[in-house]
Amino acid sequence: MKQTDYLKPVATALVALVAIEHLYILVLEMFLWTKPAGLRAFGLTPEFAEQTAVLAANQGLYNGFLAAGLIWSLIRKDDGFPLRVFFLCCVVIAGVFGAITAKPSILLVQAAPALIALVLTLLAQRQTEG
Repeated sequence: MKQTDYLKPVATALVALVAIEHLYILVLEMFLWTKPAGLRAFGLTPEFAEQTAVLAANQGLYNGFLAAGLIWSLIRKDDGFPLRVFFLCCVVIAGVFGAITAKPSILLVQAAPALIALVLTLLAQRQTEG
């Protein structure tokens, strides 16, 4: 076993973690937005949460689509590499946009893990092809 053989399983695990994180965000935004867990997670007042619940549910659905794409890329019979790269790029872009427009911590919470997973995915693919 070569020293770099760990890249693919580590990259795969990180992609799975990013997908799980986005499923968790889906649950928070779609189902728990106005509940104590949602209020706490996003630092919302009950009044603001009630006023924005429909918007949050829509946002949660998009997070679910990101998770679904990442999961799809992991369970395909082929290696799913192009899909994985596409959906990881979507997560990174969404995270950067969210950090700029909503809350800077989104950069660390969402964009950074996806970027790390993307870099490791690209390195693992390069190793496989090399």
